[in-house]
Amino acid sequence: MDTTLQNLVNQGMNVGLKVLGAIALWVIGVWLIGFAMRVLTKSLERQKVDTTHIRYLVSAVTVLLKVVLIVSILGYFGVQTTTFAALLAAIGIAIGAAWGGLLANLAAGAFLIFLKPFKVGDLISGGGVLGTVKEVGLFATSIDTLDNIRTYVGNNKLFSDNIQNFTTNPFRRVDLVAQLSHGTDHRTAITLLKERLSKIPNVLAQPVPDVEILQFNLAGPVLAVRPYCHNDHYWQIYFDTNRLIRESFGEAGFPVPEQHLVVRNQG
Repeated sequence: MDTTLQNLVNQGMNVGLKVLGAIALWVIGVWLIGFAMRVLTKSLERQKVDTTHIRYLVSAVTVLLKVVLIVSILGYFGVQTTTFAALLAAIGIAIGAAWGGLLANLAAGAFLIFLKPFKVGDLISGGGVLGTVKEVGLFATSIDTLDNIRTYVGNNKLFSDNIQNFTTNPFRRVDLVAQLSHGTDHRTAITLLKERLSKIPNVLAQPVPDVEILQFNLAGPVLAVRPYCHNDHYWQIYFDTNRLIRESFGEAGFPVPEQHLVVRNQG
């Protein structure tokens, strides 16, 4: 009985030591992987590699090294790593067959990296999301929306959808409208807005802001008011232009537009 208890105690101690050793290996291994990735990142940054490529590469290498670490820890416990590798490959095939979307996202991520329809920091619209690209991952791209919500979009959905990149071109147009009454001289209103638009900070001198009659409705002519600006100043120009329209028309004494309905006599 004493021998059996002693054997159990010895085995328990051996297992406990192995568990502690495995935990230590995992902690040290994760720290070393993180350290190696930081060194790799700094090295690539010194070589001026694109930020999008760096993050994608670091993410892929991190996943690979952690798989190697797990296999090494299992080997430390005496598990046959060759058998485990074969089992892992079989599980990978099964998962790939069951969730083909993961492989599609992985492939799409590679295409996004090398075709470069956008890069980290660009303002884009794609996959139903409008925002700033933070990272192109192995399976999903993270985007911060305009209201500062981190959103993850599958790479395949993003790649297969239309992508609008608002950062690529040096400027963009702000589309606004101004309602006039029937009694207001449209030429006076157009001249007034053109003169004042150029004074708004960050409105580009070239192309020249557009102010023309866009359409007519029951209240009168509708002017298209379209200044141009850099993408970073879009919302500032948008709100400043709206305020300028309101203040300019008020100071000029333009009458308030009213809708005039035509009523037919049924008698």
